[in-house]
Amino acid sequence: MPLNASLTQPATAAPQGKPVGTVAVFLLADIAPRHRLWGYARFVIGRFVMRGVPGLVMSKVLGSGDGGGFGLKPSSSRQALFCLFTTEDHADSFLNSPKAQAYAQRSQEFCSAKLRAYSCKGTWSGQSIAVTTSPPVEGDGPIATLTRASIRPFSALRFWRMQPASEVSLNAASGCLMATGVGEAPFFRQATFSLWTSTAAMDAYARTGAHLAAIHAAHEGAFFSESMFARFVPCSLTGSWRGRQYGGTHG
Repeated sequence: MPLNASLTQPATAAPQGKPVGTVAVFLLADIAPRHRLWGYARFVIGRFVMRGVPGLVMSKVLGSGDGGGFGLKPSSSRQALFCLFTTEDHADSFLNSPKAQAYAQRSQEFCSAKLRAYSCKGTWSGQSIAVTTSPPVEGDGPIATLTRASIRPFSALRFWRMQPASEVSLNAASGCLMATGVGEAPFFRQATFSLWTSTAAMDAYARTGAHLAAIHAAHEGAFFSESMFARFVPCSLTGSWRGRQYGGTHG
């Protein structure tokens, strides 16, 4: 199932990690057929390629479900890169660097987002994202969310049985501009990135049946050994994903 956008509390009692980074960069790429070997290599050497990038404090090379969705079948072409930087200048430099442009140049679809967190609960690999901006005024542009979790092996089957209803619910949700499933590893280390017209739209989705049932089951069943839920204000969002165009700079 999607790791849904309204998971407002981490699923474990682990202490909040030390906040790192002030600006996040999220890249989505649908690698063109002639560059698939390059794309596959990112999963093997991607973390080494990112070493030495100025201002980088975290990077995660992520796969995606088939078609950019949330199912068990992995995509042969879609992948993502999530990065945290110490300053916005470092984030901008990376977006304009050959490393980031290599994704764009080898993709049949590519979308990039620069984000500032206004809320973060839980951890990712023991680290939390620094909160560096205020929540948006209602109606003032879109918000983005990133929910990730490490799924306990004994809970994986129950978790994935809930996937179809939750995915349909999320994709059909009013105000959802984008929803894509990504992950560090198949089955057990999953994430959802979503974009919403407003906080109200996301909160309304949180009260829907399939989503609410999934969240209750996740908490009651202790599905996750680690989880994180972050909300962001997009500073910029450009490109296309799953046939939809995005573009613009926000406050």
